[in-house]
Amino acid sequence: MWKCPTCGKEFVHQNENHTCEEIEKTIDAYISAQAEAVWPLLHQVRNTIRTALPEAQERISWRMPTYWSGHNIIHFAAFKKHIGVYPGEEAIVHFADRLTEFKTSKGAIQFPYDKPLPLPLIAEIATWCYEREISK
Repeated sequence: MWKCPTCGKEFVHQNENHTCEEIEKTIDAYISAQAEAVWPLLHQVRNTIRTALPEAQERISWRMPTYWSGHNIIHFAAFKKHIGVYPGEEAIVHFADRLTEFKTSKGAIQFPYDKPLPLPLIAEIATWCYEREISK
């Protein structure tokens, strides 16, 4: 194992390429580290998912706010022009007819800052993801 002398991260390979930036450890810290203009939107997404998934734990996973209950259920993150919500590929397929006005990819949805957030849809997606996993 190699340990970066700058940030202390450990890696399998000597001098492995990485960034030494601080990783936020809580969702509050994550939101506070974003542009102040998007704080209200991030809080709206957080509160929507937290209400939809009251039994889930909040944590940072993959450097994003994550809701977890034995596994990662859903993530969200701030970007320059949008909030990304990451419910996974199956959710994108399941909700495809209701996501046509948003950019999507294999497991992600982009909600641009210049449009109202579809909070009821985000809650429904989060609930669907949770219920689908517990029924497996």
